Amino acid sequence: MYYKKLLLALMGFAVMGAKAQKRIPQVEELLNKMTIEEKIGQLNLLTPGGGVATGEVVSKDVGTKIKSGQVGGLFGVAGPDRVRKAQEIAVNDSRLGIPLLIGSDVIHGYKTTYPIPLGLSASWDMDLVEQAAQMAAREATADGINWNFSPMVDIARDPRWGRISEGAGEDPYLGSRIAEAMVKGYQGDDLAASHTMLACVKHFALYGAVEAGRDYHSVDMSKIKMFNQYMQPYKAAIDAGAASVMSSFNDVDGVPATGNKWLLTDLLRNQWGFEGFVVSDYTSLNEMIPHGLGDLQAVSALALKAGLDMDMVGEGFLTTLKKSLDEGKVTEADITNACRRVLEAKYISGLFDDPYKYLDSKRPKKDILTDANRALSRKLATRSFVLLKNHNNVLPLKKQGKIALVGPLADSRENMLGTWAPTGDFNLAVTILEGFKNVAPNATIDYTKGANISNDVDFAKNVNSLGERIVIDMQSPEAMLQEAIVLAKTSDVVVAVVGEATEMSGESSSRTDISIPESQKKLINALVETGKPVALVLMSGRPLTIPEEFDMPVSILQVWHPGVEAGNAIADVVFGDYNPSGKLTATWPVNVGQIPIYHSAKVTGRPAPESGEFQKFRSNYLDAPNAPLLPFGYGLSYTTFEYGKLKLNKKEIAQGESVSATVTVKNTGDYDGEEVVQLYLRDVVRSITPPKRQLKGFKKVMLKKGESKEVTITLSADDLKFYNAQLEFVSEPGEFEVFVGTDSDAELSESFTLK
Repeated sequence: MYYKKLLLALMGFAVMGAKAQKRIPQVEELLNKMTIEEKIGQLNLLTPGGGVATGEVVSKDVGTKIKSGQVGGLFGVAGPDRVRKAQEIAVNDSRLGIPLLIGSDVIHGYKTTYPIPLGLSASWDMDLVEQAAQMAAREATADGINWNFSPMVDIARDPRWGRISEGAGEDPYLGSRIAEAMVKGYQGDDLAASHTMLACVKHFALYGAVEAGRDYHSVDMSKIKMFNQYMQPYKAAIDAGAASVMSSFNDVDGVPATGNKWLLTDLLRNQWGFEGFVVSDYTSLNEMIPHGLGDLQAVSALALKAGLDMDMVGEGFLTTLKKSLDEGKVTEADITNACRRVLEAKYISGLFDDPYKYLDSKRPKKDILTDANRALSRKLATRSFVLLKNHNNVLPLKKQGKIALVGPLADSRENMLGTWAPTGDFNLAVTILEGFKNVAPNATIDYTKGANISNDVDFAKNVNSLGERIVIDMQSPEAMLQEAIVLAKTSDVVVAVVGEATEMSGESSSRTDISIPESQKKLINALVETGKPVALVLMSGRPLTIPEEFDMPVSILQVWHPGVEAGNAIADVVFGDYNPSGKLTATWPVNVGQIPIYHSAKVTGRPAPESGEFQKFRSNYLDAPNAPLLPFGYGLSYTTFEYGKLKLNKKEIAQGESVSATVTVKNTGDYDGEEVVQLYLRDVVRSITPPKRQLKGFKKVMLKKGESKEVTITLSADDLKFYNAQLEFVSEPGEFEVFVGTDSDAELSESFTLK
């Protein structure tokens, strides 16, 4: 109970604020015993290698450094026996016996991987998101890990950026709800429990807004844009009790985030009341040198004084802080404060009470890759799929007849898990071919590859830098294509599994061309020309530009990268065992020239005509529409939904009051199904230019065939607020428009006035 009370005290950030922080007597007692070198050692996070790294550096002499009290934590090591050896060195062989934090990137599941975060966000189901994080925490802690470098909550509006796959898309409101759910799932109600782990919110801040969609690039934006469009998910995660924060690679207002005092201290600690610890991203401290901020000693001192507590891999703190202290460039208090925050995290995790609490050798078999976990992964995957088009209602398929399963991803086990799944094992993944045979055993399912993911040897080499994901077949492209055509012509229906390999998105996987590779375009065209019904199962880690494919007589099911149960889950939806309910959380552009494109853009002083036709001296393009191919929130179903009249419970409210919107939704089709009812708000007149509309609420409802339900979404007083020119969070009197519907183009509207 003591740990639980302590946790509640420490995690009451919003109420307590930074100045009211309480000290932990045991931590203070330990600090008094520590030498300055031992305090600096706690700020050092290393990797012994053996796992997937996100940089080029692997730490050396790790065991010796642990014995010397020069290591505060490790990552890239897992398994009760391996972790125990490291922990025993720290506890038994170092002078003070301080246990280690053991971290890992558990981005979308541990061993039981589930859909990439962009896919999971498309479920719009916060209970399921929290369950997913709980499962990941239970599995990771069973393998000795107590700290997770997740959730990634960066808002991303440029699908060229590969790491859009790791977040929740473009919207700060939805992103905030997902950030809360992930933190709650990882940390639970008691961080001292053996099945919960410290969450680490990343990347603080604005990483998703890198220029040109190029990873690790610069970011430049006004503070008004930061606060109104990008910062909310970080703050939501902090308010949910996140124990740690990771700094980002990019600069913020011209200063790299890892050494940015305004960001890490003024905002994060003093304004938001964060009391956990801040860790750098992989060598991001050292990378302030090429940023142009000085040598390793200079940037290390800058980062410490800015509010960075732990240095990941680069060892700038370890090798320079004592010298900087001697030269008066940092103070002992700076070092002690950082050390204190790291030790407090270890304390609330219960590591001082039992350093081996996560090292039960019986747990991996009991808690990892269980039937129940795989079942949850399969469920999560089915809820993430988005039906983009259903030409002639080809889907769902019947579980009979002759089905041609074609495409380079249809039997590609290594591409099922998705990017950044270093703890998963793709050899355990279910392929689509296997899933089809499992779910539809009475159908005749014939497979042929039909095309390579890409025929470009140089491109394949870049993609395959972490392992082979694009396999260029020994057969010629022409021979493979001909086999697919012959198979299609002799089948009742064709399912083509196409899109991106796993490492075509993710970290350091930016693309300037986000269309389907040409090799697969030729395959799709050839299959359509056979005249057979064609369904595309589209796999990717980002929105793609698919205007040509969308205009073809094909059905399209977007499945992202679904995880270890990929094939079974895809078959569940393709054959109608589950009716797809996913909705896009990032806008899909017509072409890359529209990027950045997102639903909450502002209206200019010369808006384009609503008809979409070109008009001179208006904000439009000569060669393309302003509108996207597919809007935010879009997603079809095998059934249809009808919305009734929108009603507001009040037409006028006072400051601090709420207002509720109610609509009746009816399932008018032939299948039971789920619909995500979405509410958007427009502040008609205010002191700074408002967005066209903003998501401010949603509810996912299950409706049986023919069933109607009344859905009510309430707007709180805070939902009407924004950050004004003085960065004050305020609401201003005036008119507000409410829009409710199935996506961000919702047409049902009503107005109310705030007095």
